[in-house]
Amino acid sequence: MEQNLPTEIILTHPRQCLGNVQLDWTPQPGNYVDVGDRTYAVLERRHRYHLKAGRYKLHKIALFVQLAQRPTESSLVDGRWVVGDASCRFNARSEIFRCAVNPKGLCNGCRFYEKEEFATTATFPPLSNDSR
Repeated sequence: MEQNLPTEIILTHPRQCLGNVQLDWTPQPGNYVDVGDRTYAVLERRHRYHLKAGRYKLHKIALFVQLAQRPTESSLVDGRWVVGDASCRFNARSEIFRCAVNPKGLCNGCRFYEKEEFATTATFPPLSNDSR
């Protein structure tokens, strides 16, 4: 049984606390989290512990985030979701960055697209918030 831990959401730039929430899932870097009416990309996750009765106990999670839009394209590569079409030679194969030549644009119809012959990927539409 997974317990809901207090999670502090911290905006990286400018550095400010967006608040504390209770999450029923554990966001990883590259996931997206909604706070109010805005969506943020998780850049880093830190654990905060307290020492009780001679043992360390997880007390709180801190998520460092930046304002972002959910990607409309994603690919499954080696068991993890990446942004964009990973069959393209220029894809960064990252949960945060699409590629070097067209980082904000869509892969579909991109004039720089070059198929990488040895790529083993599956491209799917975006999933719900806590699926990635």
